[in-house]
Amino acid sequence: MPKTIIISNRLPVQLQISNGKLEATPSVGGLATGMKSVHSDGESLWIGWSGLTREEIPDGLEPEIDSALAGHGCRKVSLTHQQVEGFYFGFSNRTIWPLYHYFTEYAEFELANWETYVEVNRKFAEAILEEAGPEDLVWVHDYQLMLVPQMLRERQPGLTIGFFLHIPFPSYEIFRTLPWRREILQGLLGSDLIGFHTYDYERHFLSSVRRLLGLEVSFNEIYLEGRAVKVDSFPMGIDYAKFHQAAQDHNRLGKGKESDLQRRLNEHKASTPNAKYFLSIDRLDYTKGIAQRLKAFEYFLKKYPQYREKVRLIILAVPSRSKVPQYQRLKKEIDELVGRINGEWSTVSWTPIWYFYRSLPFESLIDLYTSCDIAWLTPIRDGMNLVAKEYIATRTDQSGVLILSEMAGSANEMHEALLINPNNFEQIAEALYQAINMPLEEQRARNAPMQKRLERYNVEKWANDFVDSLKTQKSTDFSHVALKLSVDKTEDLMRAYREAGSRILFLDYDGTLAGFRTDPQKATPDEELYALLDELAQQSRTDFFLISGRDKDTFGRWFSDRRYSMIVEHGVWISEKGREFSMLENVKNTWMDKIRPVLESFVDRTPGSFIEDKNYSLAWHYRNTDPDFGQKRASELNTVLTSLIANDDLSVLNGNKVMEIKSSNVNKGRAAMRMIGRKPYDFVFAIGDDWTDEFMFQELPETAVTVKVGRMKTHAKYYVDGIGAVRELLRRFAEI
Repeated sequence: MPKTIIISNRLPVQLQISNGKLEATPSVGGLATGMKSVHSDGESLWIGWSGLTREEIPDGLEPEIDSALAGHGCRKVSLTHQQVEGFYFGFSNRTIWPLYHYFTEYAEFELANWETYVEVNRKFAEAILEEAGPEDLVWVHDYQLMLVPQMLRERQPGLTIGFFLHIPFPSYEIFRTLPWRREILQGLLGSDLIGFHTYDYERHFLSSVRRLLGLEVSFNEIYLEGRAVKVDSFPMGIDYAKFHQAAQDHNRLGKGKESDLQRRLNEHKASTPNAKYFLSIDRLDYTKGIAQRLKAFEYFLKKYPQYREKVRLIILAVPSRSKVPQYQRLKKEIDELVGRINGEWSTVSWTPIWYFYRSLPFESLIDLYTSCDIAWLTPIRDGMNLVAKEYIATRTDQSGVLILSEMAGSANEMHEALLINPNNFEQIAEALYQAINMPLEEQRARNAPMQKRLERYNVEKWANDFVDSLKTQKSTDFSHVALKLSVDKTEDLMRAYREAGSRILFLDYDGTLAGFRTDPQKATPDEELYALLDELAQQSRTDFFLISGRDKDTFGRWFSDRRYSMIVEHGVWISEKGREFSMLENVKNTWMDKIRPVLESFVDRTPGSFIEDKNYSLAWHYRNTDPDFGQKRASELNTVLTSLIANDDLSVLNGNKVMEIKSSNVNKGRAAMRMIGRKPYDFVFAIGDDWTDEFMFQELPETAVTVKVGRMKTHAKYYVDGIGAVRELLRRFAEI
């Protein structure tokens, strides 16, 4: 039976040797929690370093360690002290870590460290190859092991290999400074699927592959050696239920059952009931912006002196990589800043900063999350930042404010938070002021959608999505091109319009008569358009229909009092001359509850997209997403939906930055044909800008004049360049 092999620098087990006795305890949080569902599902093996160097393991204890790890489904890779120094503290954390986080001044390019990095990556690959069969799935994690995929591919070409990078991938201009840049890219391209937290990191990687290796990249696939490597983004979630339930349990504790920390927090809050508590939790790392945060806090106290003795900043800095010189200098800087600010601003009853340099147990974190009014997390650069998600998950009454750096990967998903530039002290001070004074109603309005999103796309969903995508990865016409509606063709068109005894026009709205807006509800008609349509409506020999995918309520609000004829929701509803809407097609909407969760999952993974619920259709809009990323996600969604609705008499319309699912027997072409079948017309005209209008262009008689807005492949006979050209054409119709 095929098994899943997980590979990371450290195993999800903590080993401690005391008085010659071994204790093995499972790790909690981070990757250990994220991979729980994958590691415990069927046959699986986790390979990594145990955390103990070969020199630290007493003679004769090796078999006991192997046995203890095997009990947790793990196997160790043995490393010497020298290998750990060169591979982990050297190349991984003195070269890759600063470079990938844009701290180029800290990056060291030591050949000896690189050679040790290659050596240790090969040791990991050898350990995997001893365990992996040809049908197994291998998932490699993070920047310490970027050469492993290609080392595996060279030895076992048929392996299914995934790689996930948990830190940012830098822009090409930064990455190109790495002396071993080509080797790193080639190492990663041994994978079948490469995952990142955000599309920005994905885009940077693809750019580097194109520019440094000269490989062909199509959308998010890289073609090489007869195979395709897929690159995608999977924003890592948290164990939402764990944090939310812990907060609920915490809030139910009776008086006298609180922890010592919670009791002290309660005492301080009771003494100053109107005070606000800011919470800052990070590893002590230069990427986290702790020093800048302290300076920004001091700036805030100077700018808003009325909040002195009314705010308190709680900083929890978890020790990290204390052997690396930059971290030692950072610790000294933070200590001095805290001391200076407290020394300058403290009063007899108030210390502005509470500073903890230590790790805290899970229960104490819950105390802090649930007690602090504002979470203030402003990394200079961060791959994701799960603390922001944990804080929101613990706010069971949906109170609290999250101030988050726009440089954190999680900012792409948590746009309801107060997003700031961590280097802009003025903006930070304003955000702190806004957070202090934010009404509870606004807090809940911001936090509710974030909680819903975090609950749905949790860490287990993240892991399963990656594995499913990896498995899928291992296992596409319009031929007509329209003519330009030239001056001569336009004159012929005007002549035919003038001579026709009866005329009918089908006019699409969005992208044809009016431009697109970020919020579709704000794309209201302007007075110029109303005047133009009024003139057409007054022509005795002309019938015209506004034909759109819009919902009937919106079009009714905009146009019913103008007495225009309208066909909306792609042909479900019709209103003629301002009369009430009636159903043009008999359709059902019972299928919508089945499809909506699929669209929601794409909203979770595509920041800026949203779902529009109509009476008898569902639309997924992606106009507000990154253009390339939105198009890629749309292509994926189309594939998913096509297989899902195969037997449900439904179809997918691919519009302009929108995908709509509706009944198969409803489209603009069918509706238009029903209109022209009611009486003879000498002149039939249809104009539109996207794929939903192609049904009209295909269904209408050969004698109809069909026009596409924009230069795209189409079934229309002609095209015009934009909305201005559309209105000019209709203006000439109106003047006849």
